[in-house]
Amino acid sequence: MKLFITGISTDVGKTIASAIITEALEADYWKPIQAGDLEHSDSHKVKSLVSNSKSVFFDNSYALKTPASPHLAAEIDNISIDLKNINEPKTNNHLIIEGAGGIFVPLNEKDTVADLIRPDYKVIVVSRHYLGSINHTLLTIEALQHRKINIAGIIFNGDENPSTESIILSKTRVQIIGRIENEPYFDKNVILDYADRFREKILSL
Repeated sequence: MKLFITGISTDVGKTIASAIITEALEADYWKPIQAGDLEHSDSHKVKSLVSNSKSVFFDNSYALKTPASPHLAAEIDNISIDLKNINEPKTNNHLIIEGAGGIFVPLNEKDTVADLIRPDYKVIVVSRHYLGSINHTLLTIEALQHRKINIAGIIFNGDENPSTESIILSKTRVQIIGRIENEPYFDKNVILDYADRFREKILSL
């Protein structure tokens, strides 16, 4: 199984969700494009939160120095992101692929994060409640559906908001995989606890 983790915006919890799913499946992990914070990248964070010894963490196809939209970070690094250079790592294990920001974050003048999603990927959307998040979530899901991309489900991150969640689920008919609470911190034990909670649902996708 290949699961692509995307969010409705930046800083909504994709990396924590990726760590939980990686742990739940003892899957391999790959973030094709990292922009900025290379010494403490999302790959480093996921690796530090995963307990199992089976997961393999693959190198970024592009590791950009500037914390910015990938198209701008690449321009500052005096390179251009080319999808032909983004080669999915070979593995016989489950593979978790983490996107960058939302699905329409630009990679270059033509391509966006959505263009990283291959036909055999299933997408998990991470949504966090804030003013405007209903709109961002519905737009993200509608755009994925318009492209005929397989949406496996949605993870809500943060305190429960029944009104927001019910309208999103009723309008999209997308299944909920689980909720990540506003934890005071995330460490290996917390990630493992969520992995145990989410595992059955993820394995059924």
